[in-house]
Amino acid sequence: MANSRISGFYKHSIQERLRLLNQLGFLSKEDFKALLDRSAVLKAEDADKIIENVIGTFALPMGLGLNFLINEKDYIIPMVVEEPSIIAAVSSAAKIVRESGGFLSTSSEMILIGQIQVVDVKNTSRAQLAILQNKDEIISLANNLHPKMVARGGGVRDVEVRIINSAGSRGDMIIVHLMVDTRDAMGANLVNSMCEGVAPLVEKITGGKVFLRILSNLADRSMVRSQCKIPLDLLSNNGYSGQDVCDGIILAYEFAAADPYRAATHNKGILNGIDPVVIATGNDWRAIEAAAHAYAARGGRYTSLTRWQQDEQGNLIGSIELPIRVGIVGGPLESNPMVPIALRLLGVTSARELAEVLAAVGLAQNMSALKALATEGIQRGHMSLHARSVAMAAGADADIFETVVEKLIDSSEIKIWKAKEIIKQVKATPVRKPREELLQAPPGDLPTGFGKIILLGEHAVVYGSHAIAAPIPLAMQAKATPSERPGVHLIISRWGVEEQLQMGAEHKYSIFKSLELILERMSLTDRNVKIEVFPQVPRAMGLGGSAALAVAIIRALAGQFHIGLSDEQISKLAYESETIVHGTASGIDNTLATYGRFLLFRKGEPPLIKPLEVKEPIRIVIGMTWTESLTAKMVAKVRTSWETNKTLYNHIFNEIDQLTLQAVQAIEKNDLVQLGELMNINQGLLNALQVSSKDLEDLIDIARSNGALGAKLTGGGGGGAMIALCPEHAEKVASAMKKAGYKTLITEIH
Repeated sequence: MANSRISGFYKHSIQERLRLLNQLGFLSKEDFKALLDRSAVLKAEDADKIIENVIGTFALPMGLGLNFLINEKDYIIPMVVEEPSIIAAVSSAAKIVRESGGFLSTSSEMILIGQIQVVDVKNTSRAQLAILQNKDEIISLANNLHPKMVARGGGVRDVEVRIINSAGSRGDMIIVHLMVDTRDAMGANLVNSMCEGVAPLVEKITGGKVFLRILSNLADRSMVRSQCKIPLDLLSNNGYSGQDVCDGIILAYEFAAADPYRAATHNKGILNGIDPVVIATGNDWRAIEAAAHAYAARGGRYTSLTRWQQDEQGNLIGSIELPIRVGIVGGPLESNPMVPIALRLLGVTSARELAEVLAAVGLAQNMSALKALATEGIQRGHMSLHARSVAMAAGADADIFETVVEKLIDSSEIKIWKAKEIIKQVKATPVRKPREELLQAPPGDLPTGFGKIILLGEHAVVYGSHAIAAPIPLAMQAKATPSERPGVHLIISRWGVEEQLQMGAEHKYSIFKSLELILERMSLTDRNVKIEVFPQVPRAMGLGGSAALAVAIIRALAGQFHIGLSDEQISKLAYESETIVHGTASGIDNTLATYGRFLLFRKGEPPLIKPLEVKEPIRIVIGMTWTESLTAKMVAKVRTSWETNKTLYNHIFNEIDQLTLQAVQAIEKNDLVQLGELMNINQGLLNALQVSSKDLEDLIDIARSNGALGAKLTGGGGGGAMIALCPEHAEKVASAMKKAGYKTLITEIH
């Protein structure tokens, strides 16, 4: 299974999240499609077969707890819950715990208890002894009632007898316990039927009368424990030291351990984490709650289910112990079509494993709640998600939703009337187009390298053919400033990069080797400098990100150290950088990154750079897959094939060259129908080069089916991005792509 640490997951749309889970292997193709088109949602007619008097279905949000590492295994946790902040809180705690090794969960044998109540017994002690002397016969009869369960390794494991003193009219009672291993089934009906089946035999043995025959939800023979160890440095945040947070968590726990009034809320918080997973997996959350609360009162006083303390090394140690009996097979779990999907997503292989996951989730939720109480307070943690609920209730559209939420939080008036007021204000404020913001006036006027798309000619351009490329409203920007620390420091916060460049070292990533080359060429290797990069071009999507990054850094360094470089010199240096990143570079990426113009390009000394003019803006939809495309890998793949069969591949490159030159004429005439057809033919030839992919073909098919005149991959291929020519149906095409779970951007070529 892939890593459950998925950075920025919450920033994506629902469709994008599903696509990402599919790409990472958490969702199968079938489950991805079922969630995407909502075919797995419980229908009213199916609900009518589950319970009585059905009039419809009631939906609850299903989200994912991320970052979980339990017993050295990664888990994505499906959670069905309506309360804001629970999923965010549990994911945050899991992230902290995974950095210190994750959760360690253990469990006992999963046993359900069936109870048989016997009354009107003349001598309870003699009856108790008789049952124990005949327990083998009772076990045999019970197991014969369910031979398939026994064949799977389950069945009655033991018989226990309790005498309960009663002041009632029927006197003391004998309670017979059947200790049943139901394997991976929840087993409630199975245990009940066993109790029914052995009741006559119990009456015969005891001479009494059997009354109730039913399971117990106090599953204290199905015990689960989970623990975690957290170093103090992982706890510090928001101005609180790790020791402060640790002390606060322990003090809050001690309050719950000593006071049942506090313990009730404390344990409710634990079940805030457990219940949503139990519901998502089709289990009985009411039974889990009953068992947990009963166990919390086992000593005669209701207390905490968790324990928090500090060990001799100063680490915060958390642990939880509670009874959990759940199942992963059986009719009740299969009646709701979402349950099998949730179980497959979770990836558990036994009921016991599911119970161990639940214990870890409960401990994580408890840790998060206590940490919030010990620092900024629980209410602040709820504020953002509460604001989202209010914004939705006020009718904020998707395109302004995040803006409304931010302004709502800033106002400190998280009310529907305030949200409606903000919506009116936001809608009345004109919004600049991304092109205006990025291509014409970069934020803060930072040194910029431009992203690009290739309309026709990729791969063939490496071998001397023409290519047509255009800038897009996505750029790389950089800032260089003197540093008090020695050396060169590269910071790309959005990508989690903050490292000092080690000159002459073997670099793991090509970006550092490229930066070293740039510094050498600019004679800056001895300078103490901090380089901050603000990326807007997605990584490895075939949109010219590496070249744009190089150009932005070169311009930033040139500006800081007053080095006069022409655009031609910047482009040449960026080209050298590209040869490191891609192996064999055509020169088109660095040219577009430098000049930011719509142009016809052909490599050479000097290269052909011919600006193209358009009569009217050309609308393009960019569709991005969730598969990173390593241009160097695809270029190398094509080169290997070319070296094997140069005649065939040169013929394909010549065909692409002719298409590109025809496309120039179509652009000059504003013949977009012809341009679209040429793009489609170019895609066919790129397929012949074996650089397309399943996701790219899916996007291309969606685009053409929804009115695009032409559609093809752009850049290296093998994933990455594609483009669709959409003079009239751009919004429709983009919407269809988003519904299929892909990212999109509508832009115009000027």
